[in-house]
Amino acid sequence: MPSKPIMEFDDLPQEVVIDIEQIRGLNPQRLEMEQITGITLLDTEKRQIVGFKDVTDHEFWIAGHMPTFPLMPGVLMIEGAAQLGAFYCTYVDAFPGTDFVALCGAEEIRFRGTVRPGDRLWFVGQVTKRSSRMAAFEFQGMVAGKIVVEVTILGVGMKMEQPST
Repeated sequence: MPSKPIMEFDDLPQEVVIDIEQIRGLNPQRLEMEQITGITLLDTEKRQIVGFKDVTDHEFWIAGHMPTFPLMPGVLMIEGAAQLGAFYCTYVDAFPGTDFVALCGAEEIRFRGTVRPGDRLWFVGQVTKRSSRMAAFEFQGMVAGKIVVEVTILGVGMKMEQPST
């Protein structure tokens, strides 16, 4: 049985307040690894964020992940939630002196439905814990009002270190 929604589907803000170019200003993922299309809510007081991924028929995984019935891989749903959490943490400067926010854990994962080309996968996130070293988010992913994924995402600030030669 799915959990109670963090935010009711009909209450999700629809107007994009942070577009893909602004997302790219804070998140390092590019090309096939960009799993967030837009953000419609970033509320630092309530510690919530809402964003979405428009799943197109040009996704890199379509040819190999159930070609006759393409399904978005669960790991990419988790990645989308992690990217949205990383954006939030970078936006609020949760980890000063770091270069990016890295996924350090995914817990309590439940897949409850499918995501297919043509779907808009909504992510609703709520910060549940935050320290100077780590942040935890509850995320729910929804398609057409149905929760399709639930996950707790853990993120940490990282420095980009150049490999020694």
